[in-house]
Amino acid sequence: MHETAGLSADEIRGFAAETDGEGALLAVRPDRAPASALAPLLRRDGKPGFVVVDMPDVDAFSPCGVELPDTPLYVVTGLDRGDHMTNWSPDEALPALTKEDRTPLLLTEGVHWVLQQPEALERNRCFMTIGSRLRKADGSLDARTPAIWISNGTGRDGRERRNAPKVGWCWWNNRHTWLGFASTTGRGA
Repeated sequence: MHETAGLSADEIRGFAAETDGEGALLAVRPDRAPASALAPLLRRDGKPGFVVVDMPDVDAFSPCGVELPDTPLYVVTGLDRGDHMTNWSPDEALPALTKEDRTPLLLTEGVHWVLQQPEALERNRCFMTIGSRLRKADGSLDARTPAIWISNGTGRDGRERRNAPKVGWCWWNNRHTWLGFASTTGRGA
């Protein structure tokens, strides 16, 4: 990952050593380490993660309404998978998160979370990362919202990817009984 981000391994280790906080997540800005480069680093049951084939524009999903520190590396604190919001739509979840003084995770932050704490991704307890959105040429937002879950190995995923970590998408107004809304209480340099 450090090579993708244009950083040395020592720079990342040094930043991590200076980080204070139990459960803090180290993240790399998405413009330095995009989701397409991070997803294959995920592992579950010995299988690498992947991005669904119908999301070739995954790296165009960028922070929407989320302020990031102006540093290559930053820390995300107060993580929550949002299990209490399963069966909510992103349209319902976003104002609820805002009311709780939380911001939704970016897709790359979600991938970093699963890379650093693989237990954050459980079958039937996966999460959306609605802090990343795709703005279309006309300025409107694409109806797809990114999510991270575990492949069932069906359809275009292929049987060989059963149980692999999967970066995919869901529609903005859809509800899923097994997807929460990952969020944070803060980001800092």
